[in-house]
Amino acid sequence: MSERHYIIPIFVPHSGCPHQCIFCNQKSISGAQKQVTASDVSSIINRYLDTFPENAFIEAAFYGGSFTGIETEKQAELLKAAFDFLLAGKIQGIRLSTRPDYISREILSMLKHFGINTIELGVQSMDSEVLDQSCRGHTSLDVIRASRLIKEFDFKLGHQMMIGLPEDTPEKDIMTAKQLIELEPDVVRIYPVLVVKDTPLEQIYKKGKYMPLSVKEAVELSKQILKLFKKNGINVIRLGLQVTENINYGKDVVAGPFHPAFRQLVESELRLEMITYMLRSVDITRSTELDIKVNNKEVSITVGHKRGNLERLYADYGFNEIMVTGDSYLDKGKVVIIIADQNLTLDEHTFLNNTKILEQI
Repeated sequence: MSERHYIIPIFVPHSGCPHQCIFCNQKSISGAQKQVTASDVSSIINRYLDTFPENAFIEAAFYGGSFTGIETEKQAELLKAAFDFLLAGKIQGIRLSTRPDYISREILSMLKHFGINTIELGVQSMDSEVLDQSCRGHTSLDVIRASRLIKEFDFKLGHQMMIGLPEDTPEKDIMTAKQLIELEPDVVRIYPVLVVKDTPLEQIYKKGKYMPLSVKEAVELSKQILKLFKKNGINVIRLGLQVTENINYGKDVVAGPFHPAFRQLVESELRLEMITYMLRSVDITRSTELDIKVNNKEVSITVGHKRGNLERLYADYGFNEIMVTGDSYLDKGKVVIIIADQNLTLDEHTFLNNTKILEQI
């Protein structure tokens, strides 16, 4: 049986963070309302452990704030509580997120002692103007220095970037992605900016001095960035903020490209782009039926959110019938289309690298 990966989230809101980033209300984003103690860490881990199946790969993850900016004694207290579970074999890893300017050799040595395996940096942008307007309090050079140190100490490196910040442009976001790729992170998270209640960004938005991306704009830009990371073998582990009781329209989200299925929207756009590319090479008439075969776990992104991809294919090509079939023997990322007497296959890696695009089968 293959291992499934589970995360135990432990939110440490605003701990260690000396800045008020323009977009940030950690209590809304995390749902956490109080500071965490070692006893809390143990209770949270125990509670989650009861819900996981056997043969699971389980990580405890410290999110929120800037963990390595907390007083050293407090860091050690929280880490030891999680480390005890690691030593007992009840969890298999510990990860945390922090600021790029709160990484040093001394800090990394301590994290290594407590069994940390992954460190994620809140990069947000590599553009100086965007960082300044967002009140981040760090520079792109801090990101480069911290990333190299983390790799030197043999931790897994994660980057978190945001799109649509004040003074941002799609070109700047693409530039940020390309610069992060050069630093070779193991994982990346992409967050479109949401205007959240009780943040400086909310005030700027209400004064008409900031306009967030639309859902359509955020999906298109995220797709282009996702393609860059995928092409370079970097795993994008999150697209969009996780929906919580607070992170939702009518709750703490005032404006911005919020969608409960944001990742599906982005991945569906990429899948539609692949299918459209394949259809360019075949003779299509308005009476043609189209059969699409994909891995059975990728049927939903192929069909699209609320069947959106199928509706667009019907509208653009006039097909009488489109069938999408899942096949567990097909590799993820591979698409087969059958139309008239023609069978074509295309895998995502080949598509993204633009070599040997179509293969007859």
